[in-house]
Amino acid sequence: MVALALLNEPRPAPTLPDLVLDAVPRSDWILQHNYHLWLAAYLPVALWLLARDRAAFLRFLWIGGWLSLLRGLTIPLTGFGPVDGRDCNAGASGATLWHAWVAIVNPVTALLTDAPHLGLTKDLFFSGHVSSTFLLWLYCRRAHGAQAPANYLAPVALAAHLFVTATVLLGHVHYTVDVVGAWAVTLAVYALAERRAAPVRVRRRRDRVESADHGHE
Repeated sequence: MVALALLNEPRPAPTLPDLVLDAVPRSDWILQHNYHLWLAAYLPVALWLLARDRAAFLRFLWIGGWLSLLRGLTIPLTGFGPVDGRDCNAGASGATLWHAWVAIVNPVTALLTDAPHLGLTKDLFFSGHVSSTFLLWLYCRRAHGAQAPANYLAPVALAAHLFVTATVLLGHVHYTVDVVGAWAVTLAVYALAERRAAPVRVRRRRDRVESADHGHE
């Protein structure tokens, strides 16, 4: 996905009008730390889902990977320009893109430097922050586990998603349409994937029940 998004960076692109962002003052601190804020909200909930329902967590990772690749395709299709209007990567050379890719996929430089903000100025439609935390909430709603009497995971996941969505808008990280598009695309992909997977899960559950019955016999 990063490579696909970087290939779009040299193309000049316009800044779009946005009624919501016009009414929301931009927080430079949130913009600077949006990746860290996303990680702080996303990672604990994802690990909680893994501990509670490993099968749901694996489905979440799998569908999340496909969503990321889909996002890499929609970024150049839409061709949105930077929210702040500074198209600093227009006409960037291949060497510049290569160095940006190396810095972004390296977790150390991605977390401790400004590489993501400098390299990816047009990775806009749709929002990866919103999509990933929304998908996480969708799977947390259905998570089950014997170790907890109530599913507190789902409301925590929803709160984390709403927090991340707020940071995206307050930091002017994305256009509002990127947020709405993330909800729409993620829900559509999730519904399609779960519909196709449902017969398999039912068959596996039936096989486990039959196996247990034979064991009791």
